[in-house]
Amino acid sequence: MMEEQSILSLMIVVTIAFMVPILLHRLKLDFIPVVVAEIIAGIIIGKSGFNIISEDPWLDLLSLLGLIFLMFLSGVEIDFRALRSSGGNGKQDKNKAYNPFVASTAVFIGIFILGFVLSLGLQAFGLIDNPFLMTLIISTISLGVVLPVLKERKLTETAYGQTILLIAIISDVATMVLLAGYIMYVDQNTMKLFFIILLFILVFVSYRFILYYFKFKIFEHLSSGTVQLGTRGVFALILVFVVVSESMGVKSILGAFLAGVIVSLLAPSKGFMRQLDSFGYGFFIPIFFVMVGVEIDLWSLFADASMFVLIPVLFVMLYVSKMIPILYLRKWFSFHETIGAGVLLTSTLSLVVAAAAIALEMGLISENMNGALVLVAVMTCLLSPVVFNRWVPKTEEKPTRVTIIGANKLTLPVSIDFEQDGYDVKLFGRAQSKVALTVTAEQVDFPLIELDSITEQKLEEYDAFDTDFLILGTSYDELNIQLAHYAREKGIKNIIIHVEEPKHHAALTKEGYTVFSTLFASRTLLKTLVLQPKVGRLTSQHHNWVREIVVTNMNYNDLPIRRLPFVGDALILYIIRDETYLVPDGDTPLKVGDRLLISGQKDNVKRMRKELEA
Repeated sequence: MMEEQSILSLMIVVTIAFMVPILLHRLKLDFIPVVVAEIIAGIIIGKSGFNIISEDPWLDLLSLLGLIFLMFLSGVEIDFRALRSSGGNGKQDKNKAYNPFVASTAVFIGIFILGFVLSLGLQAFGLIDNPFLMTLIISTISLGVVLPVLKERKLTETAYGQTILLIAIISDVATMVLLAGYIMYVDQNTMKLFFIILLFILVFVSYRFILYYFKFKIFEHLSSGTVQLGTRGVFALILVFVVVSESMGVKSILGAFLAGVIVSLLAPSKGFMRQLDSFGYGFFIPIFFVMVGVEIDLWSLFADASMFVLIPVLFVMLYVSKMIPILYLRKWFSFHETIGAGVLLTSTLSLVVAAAAIALEMGLISENMNGALVLVAVMTCLLSPVVFNRWVPKTEEKPTRVTIIGANKLTLPVSIDFEQDGYDVKLFGRAQSKVALTVTAEQVDFPLIELDSITEQKLEEYDAFDTDFLILGTSYDELNIQLAHYAREKGIKNIIIHVEEPKHHAALTKEGYTVFSTLFASRTLLKTLVLQPKVGRLTSQHHNWVREIVVTNMNYNDLPIRRLPFVGDALILYIIRDETYLVPDGDTPLKVGDRLLISGQKDNVKRMRKELEA
């Protein structure tokens, strides 16, 4: 009977987790974060609502795994390349020396100091007993809420979006480490400090070990099919660090977080990242958040009169602690952007829930305080994204900037095509270049920029490296390679190099450059025309648009291509899925996350992008 009740409770929780995102979409409540809706659903079916979920070891174990995987993915989400970046193209209207990392660190320090002052005030009024624990809770920021909002507004690649993201990342790392240190202090076990240091050393050793051994080809062979060695390795890594951290007397969430840091440092492919997300957010994590709601007892919470004071005070303090330090960003951003950043950064959920759960387990806070903290965190995640979206003006999409270095019979027609398709194009060539300049003047509005010599200094004078895409198309391989290395140091990510000498191709490709050769391109095209004749449209219909579209609209997930109602004359040339290239046919189903290369009339391609990326 107990086993049947346990299975029934698990079924209810999993069904709730399945239905929540569907209901949010159907009711047009997409502004509510899914994790918040899961907690609310848990409140409805738990102690505060119908009380239909009974305590059992299965749910406790799965909920614990959800918390562990949540902390692991928090570590994975840390982009260490962003921490090293100087931010965007490094240019701001008010200060060209702007550095997002320095600014973000300064803001977080301000948040932490102000949070400590406010926590001392709460202690003085007898509302809390542990000001440092409350400081950590006030200083936390939910990366899981901030990141999707920035992605939706297409702000992640801007200096503004990077600054917000960096503040959230720094907060995640700092508060996680400080929470582990605080647990050590409460336990009055100074040996734990040594264990924490040892744990960080283990992170470095594990990272170097994995980085070295994953170079072997056997791992590439065993990372697909029924073996899925990478996924098995991730779960083994998580459990090893969880067990080690627990054995050292440090909480398991720090071990899981550090396991995520290792995976992030290894820079896994986007396909593998989506696979990890599907394990976490598809099963374990929703169970954890639903169970958080199940355990909240609002009736006993509001039976305590002090909660009517504490909850609104905590809510206001969370906003005050972010809004005052964030004013430091006013030096570089508008008033609306600065205030909007403060509002969005007040979103706090994952680490608050984790910290409150640990504090409750250690007897540092009461059940009512735990419920109050979770409730306030849910309220901030409901309010902050909505206010941010309404307060911060939507950025207008700027045309993609393309710099082409080397004017010749290959690059000039391409530059004309880009200009006619709406790109912001700069074309550089030597003053003695054998190019029909009249063709340029007649067909496009931009001038060919002629230089006495093509050098880094000369190109810098014309902002050639202030671009989204750089095409190095001169006739000199060594010059193209030299300029590519210089551009990479300037922070340009998308670099295409014309190199005819085959001996350079493998090394440049390994370094992350896109290499093209007219000889190899011709050979590949002829072979492709035999194997896939429809690709010939790219060579015979120059007026067609060619665009890459990423499928993000859930309505088209698993829908066969032949059932798309808006294709028109557009042709899906290939699909990139989990870093694999697929040549589609009518029965090929689309998947969310697929990258499609589309060719067709401009209006049809635009319509496909609008639908699939909605």
